[in-house]
Amino acid sequence: MLPFKKILCPTDFSQPSYEALKEANELAEHFSAELLLVHVLAPIPVITAATTPMSAGAPAINFDVVLYEKELKAWAEKKLGEIIDQKLSKELKIQMFLAYGKAADEIVKIAEKEKADLIVISTHGETGFRHLIFGSVAEKVVRHAHCPVLTVRASHA
Repeated sequence: MLPFKKILCPTDFSQPSYEALKEANELAEHFSAELLLVHVLAPIPVITAATTPMSAGAPAINFDVVLYEKELKAWAEKKLGEIIDQKLSKELKIQMFLAYGKAADEIVKIAEKEKADLIVISTHGETGFRHLIFGSVAEKVVRHAHCPVLTVRASHA
């Protein structure tokens, strides 16, 4: 297990994920490890006439899903680039990954494919109803990952 050679850190561009990224950066520096920076885009739901309520005289919905996905991908790539430039050590070897799907599933898949030695992920501290409905990406990653997972609890400042 030690020393770590590849450390994966997912981000959803939230402050808690930046706290985990800070820890991943420090570990990667200490072990001279490669840092795998991951962002997962949720799939765009398909809107069809069968799923869209239409009232008489209402304008038709005109939404270009392909264009929206391209813009979303470009935005996410730009944000990942900014993180690399502004929040990570210039000494590190960094790989950037952009995936589509359920966050926990994609994080685990990338960790396996890239042979990550460690996943560093933030917890957002959701409890009660929100946790019951939305679940926890970190919790699912801990349950399904084939490597150790370090969870970084979000500060509640």
